[in-house]
Amino acid sequence: MATIVEKTSNGIIYRAAKTYPVPDVDLLTLLFDSEHALVKPDSPIHISASDPSLVLTISRARDLTQVTSAALRKHFGIGVQGAGKDICSVISTGHYLLPILSYGVIGAGGVFSAASAASTASELSKQIQSAQSKILVTVEATKETAVKAAVKAGWGANGGGRVLLMSEGREWSLNVIQENGQLGPNLVDQSERLPWKRITDPHELENSLVILIYSSGTTGLPKGVKLSHRNLVAEAVIPGDMLKAWTTTFRPSFKYSTLAHLPTAHIAGIQGYLINPFYMGGRVYWMPRFDFSQFLEYNAKYKITIFFTVPPIYLLIAKSPAVTDQFSALEIAISGAAPLGKDLQHAASQKLGGPECFISQTWGLSETTGSATVMPLGMHDDTGSVSPLLPNMLARIVDDGDRDVEPGDRGEVLVKGPVVCKGYYNNEAADEESFTGDWFRTGDIAEFRDGLFYIVDRKKELIKYKGLQVAPAELEALLVSHEDILDAAVIGVDADDGTNEVPRAYVVADAKKISGQQIIDYVQKNVASHKQLRGGVVFLDAIPKSPAGKILRKDLRTLAKREQGAKL
Repeated sequence: MATIVEKTSNGIIYRAAKTYPVPDVDLLTLLFDSEHALVKPDSPIHISASDPSLVLTISRARDLTQVTSAALRKHFGIGVQGAGKDICSVISTGHYLLPILSYGVIGAGGVFSAASAASTASELSKQIQSAQSKILVTVEATKETAVKAAVKAGWGANGGGRVLLMSEGREWSLNVIQENGQLGPNLVDQSERLPWKRITDPHELENSLVILIYSSGTTGLPKGVKLSHRNLVAEAVIPGDMLKAWTTTFRPSFKYSTLAHLPTAHIAGIQGYLINPFYMGGRVYWMPRFDFSQFLEYNAKYKITIFFTVPPIYLLIAKSPAVTDQFSALEIAISGAAPLGKDLQHAASQKLGGPECFISQTWGLSETTGSATVMPLGMHDDTGSVSPLLPNMLARIVDDGDRDVEPGDRGEVLVKGPVVCKGYYNNEAADEESFTGDWFRTGDIAEFRDGLFYIVDRKKELIKYKGLQVAPAELEALLVSHEDILDAAVIGVDADDGTNEVPRAYVVADAKKISGQQIIDYVQKNVASHKQLRGGVVFLDAIPKSPAGKILRKDLRTLAKREQGAKL
């Protein structure tokens, strides 16, 4: 499936040679009630990896979705004022009933918004305040953080009746955490059901708000990315129908099964576990969090045939002597969130499935509902590309003046198409910065060669550690809030493992008043694990800045390279 280059009066446009029809239907109807999804009423869809007797079939998922929607509507008024207005936040580890909450929220007309299970109370409080969340749902492992966050947000003692604990075992329940800390009665009444609204109007589908996912920005705190029914349906149908065509022709015996091991607060977990396997009639085996030994055990036990994961996990697969034949059933392996080097791509691929199972790379963002490029099944590439453009998508590559560059030259990638988000939640400034007309500025620098895209740099300043985003501006704001730190800047530096970036802080401060270790400890207490200053702290007399006051990060990167060279 080639990517076509068109030179038009409007510039140089890249498009896939083939397109796929995207049905005019809402997400829940697509999954439960359309001829497009490959499911039957008794199909198992979500299963606990640790206890496979805990299973959701399609029919049970339908029932629990509707009783959950009814409970949310009755007790919290979710959807009463119209769809897409009530944000329902969740902080949770992975478990097989978590999808029910997402489907139930959407069915009630609410907006599902997940937060990282690693969030601190301060971080979660900021997110639920930014989202203006109506409720916050948690599990036992994250209950303390959830309650503290709700109190910080001004919801009242123990969350003021708006923090709910959801069950993870055999029975489904939602219980309010009361002011005395005890649990109230189960709000889910099995006799009350609220069917979701069937939507077929293209305008309504296009402009709906179904999921709000927080993605770190380049110059500020995390931003809420608005995803619509159209976005989510397109990101399920297009790659899903590509997979259907391939399996029908080349792998008629293929059975879709995947292992949920990445966070559902990120688009890879939302689209990759809650939606796409359902569309394909596949099974999702749920782990609460990533554990490599269990990851190996479950891949072997459940004969996992397809997964998307991140380079640090492929590094473990490539280098661990514990990896033998656990991936013998794997037929499709995809990598994303960070570049995967050629040597690692080959080394990990040799431990996966048979000779046909070669890791492909995809590229996308929360703002593109996941993948914006995808490797056609049966096609392999080890040149470092992130694959051809996803069907139905258009792309441009432009210079700093928004002029299209010639194929082979580098520039920022702009994209548009059905998977591009509807902008940012209550953030017009971010919309103006990120969109030019209906083209979305990805902030990534790429070049196009031989039908493939290559991401060569990041225009945005995000640091990615183990596939998780770290916004320098967030850490900088925290650092300068300390009374002994006069100014600060944060950049990503190479980690010792050679595959990750880690945050390093450059600070203006009196080292006699505060040490580098004290600064590291200060950050550790206030942010999640992946945002820690693993790159250390460097003291400067002044932070390099432009006349306009912008931090000159390129100067700091040059300094970091000199520092690294001095150590060699």
